[in-house]
Amino acid sequence: MRENEMLEKDEIFSKVLRAGRRTYFFDVRATKADDYYITITESKKFTEEDGSFHFKKHKIYLYKEDFVAFREILDEMTSYVLDHKGEEVISERHQKDFKKEFIQEESDLNGSPKASFTDINFDDI
Repeated sequence: MRENEMLEKDEIFSKVLRAGRRTYFFDVRATKADDYYITITESKKFTEEDGSFHFKKHKIYLYKEDFVAFREILDEMTSYVLDHKGEEVISERHQKDFKKEFIQEESDLNGSPKASFTDINFDDI
């Protein structure tokens, strides 16, 4: 059997979630015994200085006997995060004007840069 035919037989159902530099692939696949399992693949894009890029992938295999426990823990963990932090993304990197805010925080009222941690004179201690 050709490799493409094996892939077609192996993949039963798929969904993709694009999330910034990351893409998540959810695939239902078939075992040799024709039972189903799920793979979850995270693919993250890395760009090199010369403009070229590569992807790093991580894969989880989830079998039917673990579905209930996996779902319960995932539901518990996501509920915990949402209950304690809400749905709003608060990471600085996700703010549209992150760079502008960062620059403003790093300068004082006169527009000159603030002393950073590395500017400390240890003789003063």
